[in-house]
Amino acid sequence: MNRYLAKSNPEETIQEHTDKLLENYETLKKLYPNLLINWDILKFACIYHDLGKINLKFQNKLKTGKRDNNEIAHNFLSIAFVDTKKLKDNFEKDEIKILLQTIAYHHERGEYDLEKMENEIELMKDELENFIYDKVEIEKIKIPSVKYFNNKRIYEKENPELFYKYILTKGLLNKIDYAASSDIDVEIKNDFLLDSLEKWKEKENTKWNELQNFMLENQNENIIAVAQTGMGKTEAGLLWIGNNKGFFTLPLKTAINKIYERIKNNIIEESFSDKLALLHSDTYSEYINLDEDDLDVESYYNKSKQLSMPLTISTLDQLFNFVFRYRGFEVILATLSYSKIVIDEIQMYSSDLIAYLILGLHYINKIGGKFAILTATLPEFLIDLLKKENINFKMAEKTFINDRIRHSIKIKHKEIEVETIIEKYNKNKILVICNTVKKAQEIYQNLHNEGIENINLLHSRFIKKDRKEKEEKITELGKIENTDYGIWISTQIVEASLDIDYDLLFTELSDINGLFQRMGRCYRNREFNQDGYNCFVFNGGDKKCSGVGKVIDEKIFEFSKEVLKNIDGKIDEKTKLELINKVYSTEKLKNTNYYELIEKNIAYVKKIDDFEKSKDEVRKKFRNIENATVIPQNIYEENQIEIDENFKILEKTNKKEDSREGRKKLRREKENSKIEILEFSVNIPYYNFQKGIYVSKNLNKYEKIYIFNCDYDKEIGLVFKKTEKEETYDNFF
Repeated sequence: MNRYLAKSNPEETIQEHTDKLLENYETLKKLYPNLLINWDILKFACIYHDLGKINLKFQNKLKTGKRDNNEIAHNFLSIAFVDTKKLKDNFEKDEIKILLQTIAYHHERGEYDLEKMENEIELMKDELENFIYDKVEIEKIKIPSVKYFNNKRIYEKENPELFYKYILTKGLLNKIDYAASSDIDVEIKNDFLLDSLEKWKEKENTKWNELQNFMLENQNENIIAVAQTGMGKTEAGLLWIGNNKGFFTLPLKTAINKIYERIKNNIIEESFSDKLALLHSDTYSEYINLDEDDLDVESYYNKSKQLSMPLTISTLDQLFNFVFRYRGFEVILATLSYSKIVIDEIQMYSSDLIAYLILGLHYINKIGGKFAILTATLPEFLIDLLKKENINFKMAEKTFINDRIRHSIKIKHKEIEVETIIEKYNKNKILVICNTVKKAQEIYQNLHNEGIENINLLHSRFIKKDRKEKEEKITELGKIENTDYGIWISTQIVEASLDIDYDLLFTELSDINGLFQRMGRCYRNREFNQDGYNCFVFNGGDKKCSGVGKVIDEKIFEFSKEVLKNIDGKIDEKTKLELINKVYSTEKLKNTNYYELIEKNIAYVKKIDDFEKSKDEVRKKFRNIENATVIPQNIYEENQIEIDENFKILEKTNKKEDSREGRKKLRREKENSKIEILEFSVNIPYYNFQKGIYVSKNLNKYEKIYIFNCDYDKEIGLVFKKTEKEETYDNFF
């Protein structure tokens, strides 16, 4: 075994690599001994999974860097080492089938060709005449016929019970193998969270409230609880996770970053890199920007991506894409089988993500994982969808709200306009929220033309550099202790991502749920104990508000408009929930495009065959990637020297003789350059991109960025050329 390599640069023999797998196996078994898995079958999978690398074609490839076109994928050759005759004495036929499938598909690569495999096996026999490996509980490894395997995959529709056993075995082998290859922990024990929360409670001189005690008392249940803003949902979710492996999901990266920072700085405080992870599409960038001198970014990032950390704050797309059962999905679902997942603000997801979430909870429930849904509002139809999928859960008997009045609503039966805003502007903090970027830009321009000072604009069509600066400014003004004043005009991106508290809200109506989310940015934690109004809602009058019929379902908009028509003045939290239930009942929604899309998406995913899709196909489908990343041409011209220097770094390649540290250093350098380039970028809808003029550049072999001919201004953001028909929405879900 010591003569045969599993990988090169640095060199590692098959035996060294396999020994690492067995160490990870023991760690996993010790941490989670009660998993519904045959641990002996998993151990055999660890031992046998890479033995196919003994073939000379693979060994020559590692030494020369050149691949033989006739090489058989080692994952298929490895099954030839399994002595099925001996295994039959101790294992059922189905268990042996799981073992062979796990080994053969631990990499989703190569093609199964029985004739070629048998020829290759004959060539390998001479190599293995005196072959002994002390980790196998037999004197000599033999090479029987591979016909027993027969290349027939295990499908859920044919045998659900066997399918889930296979998912666990194959997923855990992948997890063990990936950790061994990356030299990271396969799992890190959560033995700190409850103690950290207790210390935080003492430091804050507070007690657990009714919601938090409810979650603490029901740690072993799937839970759904509705709680208003300010009730400590984050702490409640963490208490429910307890000293178990946990994931905390939110809709937006901005919100995730803030929760991560808050837990890191206020609750965990020390040794966070072995306790808390961040997981979204910009994780590496966020880690690089951490001001931690002794942090090993590479190791921390790998542990995060491999789902090894005790507590992870994540976006939905990083976890729930497994519902498509793509080739290689098993590691995620297997990990979630012994995890607890908190879903925060479920009502904010779009129809397709709601469908994927419901299906994901179905699989998690089936395989042994636990979930908790914590949300400010819970549309009734979601409960019905969960029941329809036979998902078990315990619903909190009451909603966790108080009697405090935070809002007073004035409905304006007209399109949003600046006259009312100007009338109410008196050295106070005003937030204006529009449904589309175009409408937000229009309101900003109108206020500017009226000579109003201290006005600012925030939406998704600013380059990253400017948007980050604007988010910091809108947050700073939105702090209660800040005595400055001004007007901020924005879009849906402020509905949940920013922790801000403004004096007055002027908003277009989107839907009742979105409206109450927006109202949460005004008098966030204050009581409105005065006459008059602090929330002005423009319902379009005889017209629709911007975005309705596009990103906002037309019928839901009309339903929302209807239930609000008699609302005038102060409104409590209980009334808000009642209005939401009136609009979002299953009976009310069943004929809407929104509900129809949920049902269609659920049906579509169910019809997909297991292992039909590739991971890349699913990534694009799940995240509904219909944007292009561009650098506005005038921004490129103003910063060309800096941008081009970074592109030169991205073009560098590793040399074969480079050390592991050298390769890591170049990767870090290239990631830094990519981050610097993306600071000047903005995402635009693909249909706008296709109509424009652009030049493409490579960020890496998978990603492109485009220098795009458009108008960009730091105060207004990106504006498409007047010849282009443009309707831009911040559908950020």
